[in-house]
Amino acid sequence: MRSPSPLRALFVINSLAGGGAERVFTTLVEQLSRRPDEIAITVALLDNEAEEAYRLPAGVQVERLNARGSLLRSIRETRRLVRRLRPDVTLSFLSRANVATIVAMRRTGGPAVISERVNTTAHLRTGRLAFLSRLLIRNTYPTARHVIAVSEGVARTLESDFAVEPARISVIYNPVDTARIRALAEQEPAIPVTPADFVTMGRLVDNKNTAMAIRALAQTQNGGNLIVLGEGPLRDDLAALAASLGVADRVRFAGFLANPHAVLVRAGCYLLTSHAEGFPNAMMEAMAVGLPVVATDCPSGPAEILEVHLDGGEPAYGHGGALVAMDDHAAMARCMAELTGPRRADFSEAAARRAAAFSVESAVERFRGALMDAAREVAS
Repeated sequence: MRSPSPLRALFVINSLAGGGAERVFTTLVEQLSRRPDEIAITVALLDNEAEEAYRLPAGVQVERLNARGSLLRSIRETRRLVRRLRPDVTLSFLSRANVATIVAMRRTGGPAVISERVNTTAHLRTGRLAFLSRLLIRNTYPTARHVIAVSEGVARTLESDFAVEPARISVIYNPVDTARIRALAEQEPAIPVTPADFVTMGRLVDNKNTAMAIRALAQTQNGGNLIVLGEGPLRDDLAALAASLGVADRVRFAGFLANPHAVLVRAGCYLLTSHAEGFPNAMMEAMAVGLPVVATDCPSGPAEILEVHLDGGEPAYGHGGALVAMDDHAAMARCMAELTGPRRADFSEAAARRAAAFSVESAVERFRGALMDAAREVAS
């Protein structure tokens, strides 16, 4: 008896230039491409970036569409690709790729499964095209076959603000490859780091609010440095802020590191200062190597990970770290002192245990199930 043909799946993302969503996307492709008899994957990269932070498996077909950041080009090129490949199902990551793929699949009637990686309302609160972006999402996301939210907070926002039916949404937390992360952590760090140091990681943009970490550092007395991992347009402004607060010699801008885990494991505490997150990958990777965290109570993710909620303005201590109100750098400074003090070992152990609950195997299996279910619904 002839075995059934593998599911033809088109995976779409803006690019692999770097970031948490790109890392998760690459992990999914790596894991699911090991089952070629079940799923045949083609990857579409909307933008043809000169440099890519992540590598896809050698046997996976890659289509580079060169949309150059344009939504209209992304839609046009994705339509052409879908018309040529006729995939059984699509999986897309990030808002532009999601919108483009949903529109492209309308022509074929095939199922589009999308993954929302940010708290959509918070992420699109401001900006020149924010209103138009929200309107596009409201008019496309509800028609996707299935929407995978990266946290409960993201899921509730999609329901309340973008009219996505709850029955179409499932929550799949980002996978944390703890074995890989811990192996990388054993390597020598690219820069000096001590247990008195604090680390924050991400693009230097308004949403990441790295200024809060610098202000908190200025109120600490432990003598440690703040190591800032990442690049972005606000680097000069942040350096000027550190100088104005008298901590220029304690803030080290290390840029993008290929292996940040070797730095994280040797530091004293991790700081997440964002105004909005979908699911903070960097925070989870810090916890995976046993690094306690102080995180803002931003929408959404940190409170779910630490399993704690703020009650009033005081910090709350949870599983692996502390939660503070957004922009409350004084509270962050107090928690930084607490987490690098005598109780640090307890918080470190709790952080590692919590990270272990977000396994790669569980996340990959749930994504696989979502794709298979979507394809079956159309076929039946």
